[in-house]
Amino acid sequence: MKSRGMVAVTAVAVALVAVLVSGGAALARNNQPNDSGPAVQHDLSAPLTQLAIGVTPEPDKKEKNEKKKAGRLPIQGGSTSAPDPALQASPGTAAAPAAGLNFEGIGQGFTGPSGTFSVNSAPPDPNGAVGPNHYVQIVNSDFAIFNKAGTPVYGPVPTNTLWSGFGGGCQSNNDGDATVAYDRAADRWVFQQFSVSTTPYLDCVAVSKTGDPTGQYYRYSFQYANFPDYPKLGVWSDAYYVTFNLFTSSTGPFVGPEICAWDRASMLSGLAATQQCKTLGSTDGGMLPSDSDGSTAPPAGAPNPILEFGTNDLLLYKFHVDWSNTANTALTGPTTLPVAAFAPACNGGGTCIPQSGTTQQLDSLADRLMYRLEYRNFGGHDSLVVNHSIVAGSSVGVRWYELRNVTSATSDPVLYQQGTYAPDSSYRWMGSAAMDGNGDIGLGYSVSSSAIHPAIRYTAHAISDPLGVMGQGEGSIIEGTGSQTKYLGVQALSRWGDYSSLSVDPIDDCTFWYTNEYIAANGAFNWHTRIGTFKVAGCGSTATPDFTVSASPASQTVTAGGTTSYTATATATNGYSGTVNWSVSGLPSGTTGTFNPASSTPTASSTLTVVTNSSTTAGSYPLTITASDGTLTHTTQVTLVVQAQAPATDFTISATPSSRTVSRGASTSYTVTIGAVNGFNGSVSLSVAGLPTKGTASFSPNPTTSTSTLTVTTWRKSSPGTSTLTITGTSGGVSHSTTVQLVIQ
Repeated sequence: MKSRGMVAVTAVAVALVAVLVSGGAALARNNQPNDSGPAVQHDLSAPLTQLAIGVTPEPDKKEKNEKKKAGRLPIQGGSTSAPDPALQASPGTAAAPAAGLNFEGIGQGFTGPSGTFSVNSAPPDPNGAVGPNHYVQIVNSDFAIFNKAGTPVYGPVPTNTLWSGFGGGCQSNNDGDATVAYDRAADRWVFQQFSVSTTPYLDCVAVSKTGDPTGQYYRYSFQYANFPDYPKLGVWSDAYYVTFNLFTSSTGPFVGPEICAWDRASMLSGLAATQQCKTLGSTDGGMLPSDSDGSTAPPAGAPNPILEFGTNDLLLYKFHVDWSNTANTALTGPTTLPVAAFAPACNGGGTCIPQSGTTQQLDSLADRLMYRLEYRNFGGHDSLVVNHSIVAGSSVGVRWYELRNVTSATSDPVLYQQGTYAPDSSYRWMGSAAMDGNGDIGLGYSVSSSAIHPAIRYTAHAISDPLGVMGQGEGSIIEGTGSQTKYLGVQALSRWGDYSSLSVDPIDDCTFWYTNEYIAANGAFNWHTRIGTFKVAGCGSTATPDFTVSASPASQTVTAGGTTSYTATATATNGYSGTVNWSVSGLPSGTTGTFNPASSTPTASSTLTVVTNSSTTAGSYPLTITASDGTLTHTTQVTLVVQAQAPATDFTISATPSSRTVSRGASTSYTVTIGAVNGFNGSVSLSVAGLPTKGTASFSPNPTTSTSTLTVTTWRKSSPGTSTLTITGTSGGVSHSTTVQLVIQ
């Protein structure tokens, strides 16, 4: 017999083929003035290990409080009493993925090379990212760096350590809401943290100079007119994207969301950088930018998908940024993707999560999507995965989604699958979802009830599972042994999270790394965090011969009609020995791209020669270089910048007056004027045609660089009437003419 959850999800899977989408090409509603402009400041730091450790003001015990957070967001998801057709009310039938590495993160009593951490604020906002050799964890106002064995090699230190010596609010304030991302394509680490204790409001950004997170950082600060709450970061090919919930102040009303793009190319080189931003009205909020994972970049020129939820739907926007011509930057949408009806948990994001041993309940933060919005390009399709917390019967569950076809310029995105994971009566919330290189989906979250303390657990959807089903059981990273109670028995401490973080190891593209909060013993301001790994069985079990692709330089500039080149390289992995065929797309009209050689055996390079013509439109063109061998296809991106040819010099010719009247046998004159175009400074030879019988004409001077007098003399026996005189000026191979009238009486 099928379980209740299995039956419901199967029905949803069938219904998914009829998803309705609309509005994808429309300009995003309510675009308002925004914070576009250059970074206020930027520099290059000393190595992280040489920076002075930042300072977080240490509050008196009675002054401990929740970190600076603004208010609630407008909730568009309505309540519903109907059964959830996406509900999975029982665990998956397969065993949960085995827990791998499992170690303590930053929290009360955590000790690393820089000392011992003491909690003085809440919530912890646990977030992390994994790279080839390190895992970096960041909590609300501190961070630490671990090796891949789970041993701390740096930290814990206040996050504003990254901006020691930078000056301003980035150095002096340590306000939190920080996140960290690993830019896989560039092998860099990206940190951001807002500065809101003082004005101007800032978001502080640090991009590592190399792949070593303990090395130097290019540092930036960007300014905002409103309180930029809840910043969330996404890595994309053309920019680092960030979303904010704007408030007039930490206690002021909600203004609306702002989505900004930071100039990734400039920041990777430590150059002056700008941000381009778009805003929406106060009926939107809780938006997330797409964060690209995997070895294949998004399609060249693809806008960054931006997502929020509405009333029983997902709203997908697309943010296209143009660094060469900011007038082309646009936020379009939304495309509306109907989903199974839901009600945001806890009456729209409030406090209702029970804990064992206390009446203090926890915040669901169900008024927004949960970080991250992970993107993957599989070549044949691309995917987004995301989650949020909703009512699930008498408790709370995690609603998760996979969207496909999200970057296409010609087809609508689709809701490929969805599910609500609530396998028992416990409350599950504060989730984070991600997809591995095999297409399996991992989901980490918090679990609590009146019978258990908050725990950190996970589950997974294998590609072999039915659509909408987390079929891989439920695993545990740690079961909490305490609950979050009121502070000093009086102050309610309900905020939990505000988010957790699931990332995928770039080495095997299979291992999920998850961090979240738990409590070791009943109390307030004594939170801990945990970092654990798991992997879906079958992912990466066989090392498939393959290759990677790169190209240099990243950008070339050419004048229309000129030629430039790039070097594309295919590098063999896992014993690959085949032959790759090279191609390029994204070239402007009339431009050709040729590879020499057209095919190569890795590790080998090919030269891409790009030839433009004189009519090629000036602009910045993202080019996708593709190397393929049968079913193996990989791409990389470069940029072609075409500059317009210098305008050719030219001249104009005119004559005054337009008509003269003269008696037979008499003379008259006209003034001929030469006008310079695009800096013309040559001389022009003049001639005239159309004279009456035996009439004569002369120019003085001839040739001329400016003006000349045309004198016309008629014959005494000329017939009365009107003649049209054509005056022609010639310089080199260029000729222009004008006409005047000659009337003989």
